[in-house]
Amino acid sequence: KFASVFLNTLTPKFYVALTGTSSLISGLILIFEWWYFRKYGTSFIEQVSVSHLRPLLGGVESNSTTGLFSSVNGEAEPRPSVSECKVWRNPLNLFRGAEYNRYTWVTGKEPLTYYDMNLSAQDHQTFFTGDTHQLRPEDAVMQKAWRERNPQARIRAAYQAIEMNHECAAAYVLLAEEEATTITEAERLFKKALGFGKDCELHSCSKRLYSSSFFSHLLTSLQLMKEFPLLGMLNIHENLLEALLELQAYADVQAVLAKYDDISLPKSATICYTSALLKARAVSDKFSPEAASRRGLSTAEMNAVEAIHRAVEFNPHVPKYLLEMKSLILPPEHILKRGDSEAVAYAFFHLQHWKRAEGALNLLHCTWEGTFRIIPYPLEKGHLFYPYPGCTETADRELLPSFHEVSVYPKKELPFFILFTAGLCSFTAMLAMLTHQFPELMGVFAKAFFSTLFAPLGFFADKMESFMLPSFWHQLTPI
Repeated sequence: KFASVFLNTLTPKFYVALTGTSSLISGLILIFEWWYFRKYGTSFIEQVSVSHLRPLLGGVESNSTTGLFSSVNGEAEPRPSVSECKVWRNPLNLFRGAEYNRYTWVTGKEPLTYYDMNLSAQDHQTFFTGDTHQLRPEDAVMQKAWRERNPQARIRAAYQAIEMNHECAAAYVLLAEEEATTITEAERLFKKALGFGKDCELHSCSKRLYSSSFFSHLLTSLQLMKEFPLLGMLNIHENLLEALLELQAYADVQAVLAKYDDISLPKSATICYTSALLKARAVSDKFSPEAASRRGLSTAEMNAVEAIHRAVEFNPHVPKYLLEMKSLILPPEHILKRGDSEAVAYAFFHLQHWKRAEGALNLLHCTWEGTFRIIPYPLEKGHLFYPYPGCTETADRELLPSFHEVSVYPKKELPFFILFTAGLCSFTAMLAMLTHQFPELMGVFAKAFFSTLFAPLGFFADKMESFMLPSFWHQLTPI
């Protein structure tokens, strides 16, 4: 009786307000869930449930198969953790002052993350630490300068080191990197630093000089690799490949690939995609998808397609940048191999080389998606390389600026809670609209629904009400 009386007192306006408020709240939750998923790659509700609610409820995560994948020989191995995803210095990074800072002045956006710049500071300290344990006063100043977070503080420290010793090569390198606002000015300071370099400082300075983007356009022979054999640790051959492609010296590019595209050596996007470009260039000018479907692929075309499939398997993020399906940003100072950061760094410099080869991008467009039909799914095994690491997304989010939409592979499915919230929002919005349009009819349906829903409660309420009446107790009183 109480439930029926309560429902009869509700007006259609109440149902309109109820459904409208429910739709608004579920819509806000959906927007937040979607934003959180796009930013962090997971559902907020799911993360809170797993991290906080499951331990309270006594849940225990299963560790029998978590984090395992099958290797090439079929054995179960632990999937690499985030800490095992090695970050490499980008051999084609730009200059802080002449390029990165100019971007900030124009757009107001920071192209480099603090994590990326902190890694660079550690690199500089390593490069400019000599073999001796006794540092000169100016070297100690520069060691402190690399650790400074404020760019102006680093520049002031460099000038302080120059006052102590006007031949401090490390100070001129810092000024070329961060204070010079043009490439010409950076070139002048780098040449000055190289001229002042001596002994171990010359060797360390040379490593940094030849790993800079400016010198990547000056390396035109293999002689450099013979003079500085330790530059291989900085992937200086990738600078050489880019410079040779700029000169259209394709025979020299093939010679470099013959040395570094070896099964025993680490691969990179530059190695794999440059090899694919050379093979595509040989057939792309006459390639036609219609003609190939009729007569089949020739041997040269098959080699080009296989090279593209190999490159895409190594780094599946690159094609969208080369095909301009996704906008480019300035490359970071460090990259993660097979990750989105490496794809950005490669496409930033090499897109022009693919455009220069007639038909190469068309061949890439027609064939790159076929790679995913070759790779086993789910990605428990690789085809030509090891399975794609699952830690790239987290590391790339640390290396790439927040305004860049990080490319994720394999593409994640929407979490259950986003789908559930979307369905709830749509359902309540539809109820709100129907209640607003037909308040009387929806009121009847609502009363009938709630009456049916609360019928068991009404039964117990009636029993309790009869239990409290004096007549009930009178029947139990003995005569």
